[in-house]
Amino acid sequence: MVPIENLLAFTLAALVLIVIPGPSVLFTIGRALALGRMGGLLSVLGNALGLLPIIVAVALGIGGIVASSIVLFTIVKVAGALYLMYLGVQAIRHRGRTAEAATNGALPRSHWRQLGEGFLVGITNPKTIAFFVAVLPQFVDLGAGAVPLQMIELGLVFFAIALISDGIWALVAAAARDWFGRSPKRIARLSATGGGLMIGLGGILLFTGNKH
Repeated sequence: MVPIENLLAFTLAALVLIVIPGPSVLFTIGRALALGRMGGLLSVLGNALGLLPIIVAVALGIGGIVASSIVLFTIVKVAGALYLMYLGVQAIRHRGRTAEAATNGALPRSHWRQLGEGFLVGITNPKTIAFFVAVLPQFVDLGAGAVPLQMIELGLVFFAIALISDGIWALVAAAARDWFGRSPKRIARLSATGGGLMIGLGGILLFTGNKH
């Protein structure tokens, strides 16, 4: 188990990092604007679930290999960025269908598909891998033993905070969508705006920064 003082310190650090709007928040807002409340929340859940394999991989040392390899890190980075841009393009292409579905009270996509899309975005975020590799070991107490389990425990704390925080962002964005989207035309425009956010985010992740 992680010593309580280490756990509290990590919780505070994770809270500050997660609450400040970043790529995850932009993705959440874009999805909620494009797909509505349920689509946004399912995307948040999928995105958070994508953290779990990363947490386990980092705890077992695999994440460090990816983070230290320029080739592997770049492959994951490009794949994640292109997938985000693909989702944005799809949101813009199908904005009319989304508006029609919202007007009729139906979802434009299945729950499992929305969940799966969020999961793929979460698991292909290389910055999350780099963050966990760099930060988790700093809050581990070697004297407490079971280092991989301690890292998993810290990762689960991050998972829970991210799930709650991004869920709130999704609800806020969805409420704005409902408030503005009183007609199919406005909903279509909001869906296109959400798609544009995702394309922009994918471009930012793809073309900015070094390998980390």
